Amino acid sequence: MAISLSKGQKVDLTKTNPGLTKVVVGLGWDTNRYDGGKDFDLDASIFLLGANGKVTSEKDFVFYNQLEGGNGSVVHTGDNRTGEGDGDDEQVKVNLSAVPTQVEKISFVITIHDAESRGQNFGQVSNAFCRIVNEDTNQEIIRYDLGEDFSVETAIIVGELYRHNGEWKFSAVGSGYQGGLARIATDFGLNVG
Repeated sequence: MAISLSKGQKVDLTKTNPGLTKVVVGLGWDTNRYDGGKDFDLDASIFLLGANGKVTSEKDFVFYNQLEGGNGSVVHTGDNRTGEGDGDDEQVKVNLSAVPTQVEKISFVITIHDAESRGQNFGQVSNAFCRIVNEDTNQEIIRYDLGEDFSVETAIIVGELYRHNGEWKFSAVGSGYQGGLARIATDFGLNVG
């Protein structure tokens, strides 16, 4: 039975699941009907952060155009451009035992592609969630449903895997931002042109 988290909660991942090394982070969402006439394309992005909370290079930014990071320890399984259907819309595989030691935190972000020009925001998105699954057993360990706390935001830091005393933990962040992916990427130390 999965642990259900609320915004701000943190939970042990590897300590309470000994031997756990490979997880799948599933991200999902639905878009509400609206009359803007443009398709919604939500994207999952992953930032591999050092102790200073910043990426050390562009290779620490994993997204639909760069599907691998952390020497192959973090793999985005590909872009879903419609969000149709049930279940995970996008997935990220993480081999916790192979994440480079300088990576202290893995941050998972959902953004709306071209949100500004399309006049879209997370007020038009519902049922967003993040879940962590044991890749070997396909068992859901953690689930975080984001709720309907957002309105004008175009990017959300959903959650973070982070190291603590040699173990991995998960934090349900749920922080919304205006300014989309560029704003978060800049905050995480990327030079966005």
